Amino acid sequence: MKNFLISIKLTLILIVICAGLYPLLVAGVGKMARGGGKGETVTVNGRVVGYANVGQKFTEDKYFWGRPSAVDYNAAGSAGSNKGPSNPDYLKTVQDRIDTFLVHNPGARKEDIPSEMVTASGSGLDPDISPASAYVQVKRVATVRRLSEERLRSLVDAHIEKPLLGMFGPSKVNVLKLNVALDELK
Repeated sequence: MKNFLISIKLTLILIVICAGLYPLLVAGVGKMARGGGKGETVTVNGRVVGYANVGQKFTEDKYFWGRPSAVDYNAAGSAGSNKGPSNPDYLKTVQDRIDTFLVHNPGARKEDIPSEMVTASGSGLDPDISPASAYVQVKRVATVRRLSEERLRSLVDAHIEKPLLGMFGPSKVNVLKLNVALDELK
């Protein structure tokens, strides 16, 4: 009986800690984060156009494209393709993405395409691309928008986010923020 009462007490204490205090702590930290725990929204003229921490689908040539998504950017169903690098279906999908990229980016060569532009991530919701992925698209976007490539390179440079504390993670470009700034160019 003594062990039974101890196990009941321990269970109740762990329920309070794990199901009560810990979730409150996490919610409190989230409220202090940018966006108050609801994500970082991007607004244009007072209207929310998307979330900076979730990938968006851009397919028009006048915009920079993000990383492909295995779930078509559906945040409710975040997932990767679960196909290995030797899977014939996966290899065909990657080759199709390469072909599509080359058609839409004349002058680009296959070896110029960063792998992230033709492979989906584990989540399917990556909001960022590498600076190299943005630079390889500059010519296409500049041509469609009738802007100079130098001006677009400067815009990309201005939107490069450096690694945290200069050493944690890679440099990256948020595609939604870059495209919003692109639309604001005169």
